[in-house]
Amino acid sequence: MNVGVQRGAIAAVQVLGLAVWFSMSAVVPSLRNDWGLTAGGAVWLTASVQFGFVAGAVASTALNLADRVPPQRLLAVSAAAAAVCTVVLALFADRPAVAVPLRFMTGMFLAGVYPTGMKLMASWSGSAGRGRTMGVLIAALTLGSTLPHLIAGVGSLPWRGVLLAAAAAGLLGSVISLALVRLGPHAAPTAPARNPRYALTMFTERGPRLANLGYFGHMWELYALWTWIPSFLLAASAARGLPGSVGITVFLTMGIGGAVGCLLGGWGADRFGRSPAALAALLLSGLCCLLSPLFFHAPPLLLFAFCTLWGAAVIADSGVFSTSLSEVADHRYIGTALTGQTAIGFALTVISIQLTPLLAEAIGWEHAFLLLAPGPLAGALAMRAFGKSATPAPSPQGT
Repeated sequence: MNVGVQRGAIAAVQVLGLAVWFSMSAVVPSLRNDWGLTAGGAVWLTASVQFGFVAGAVASTALNLADRVPPQRLLAVSAAAAAVCTVVLALFADRPAVAVPLRFMTGMFLAGVYPTGMKLMASWSGSAGRGRTMGVLIAALTLGSTLPHLIAGVGSLPWRGVLLAAAAAGLLGSVISLALVRLGPHAAPTAPARNPRYALTMFTERGPRLANLGYFGHMWELYALWTWIPSFLLAASAARGLPGSVGITVFLTMGIGGAVGCLLGGWGADRFGRSPAALAALLLSGLCCLLSPLFFHAPPLLLFAFCTLWGAAVIADSGVFSTSLSEVADHRYIGTALTGQTAIGFALTVISIQLTPLLAEAIGWEHAFLLLAPGPLAGALAMRAFGKSATPAPSPQGT
């Protein structure tokens, strides 16, 4: 089976399947009018997806689903189920009380899309090129996550139409997974016995522990920035008396800029090493957090350039953490390790997503992203230590 075709198919499924993730964030301005949505309600429409993702990841880890079920089938079923939840929301939801449970279920099923995609992509790459391969996967995640902002920004669709378009993308991704995606030659050849404890016991091993700690610092910043960058940009526009539509800007800075950052991060991880690539991205994105108040009042083009740089830096290291963990964890339980990593990381995002608008309400959006700076700075310390001590785990199957 052609390696390039497989990698392309897995990346395509990620773009399409994850389009439903931020679909509600993209239509929040419309829901403020239609539902009288409050700031608290907007938080829960996003946080419920994160809670659902954590619940789904914990269940998948407990059952070792990513290592025991054919991953292309798990990926297809999960993408389809998340899309169906979004269709139901678009057709029938008329208030947050109906939407939040559906968003929770959407997040739960997305836990079968992203970590499973990581395992599949890793199975089609040896260690020498795995950084670039994971960079492609995270670039696909970035584009898929910001796709609803593009749909909402360039078209005149009502909010329900935006959700249905995102759901259609997810269903197409499911079909591609079933038709084209297969497990690659670098995966363990046999399904292991159940061992859900490995999601915790990996923290007793120095390499996996440090890779996870670096990832957790990265996650403290990433999803809070992705969730609230539209509000930050809207507030900046309002301060200048400019129009309030920012959907295309978000897609270009966080989506396109982020995808480029992922590719550069993956290339850097293979060229210079996992730890240096992660350190560079973490320190740059942490610096952007600290400088964000200065650029809030900058001219529009300068603010756009700053957000593009930030969008690239904040996600550039995401594939590096996945690559690092896949190389130092027990090869029999790579799927379980990656799913456990994302479960804890996404639980942290709930906290930063909730706290950011509270801080903005108290001191303004100009200074709100200062809250995120400790995450990447702490992650940089962990990855510096990782670079000094981590070695690849032995592979019992010889993979």
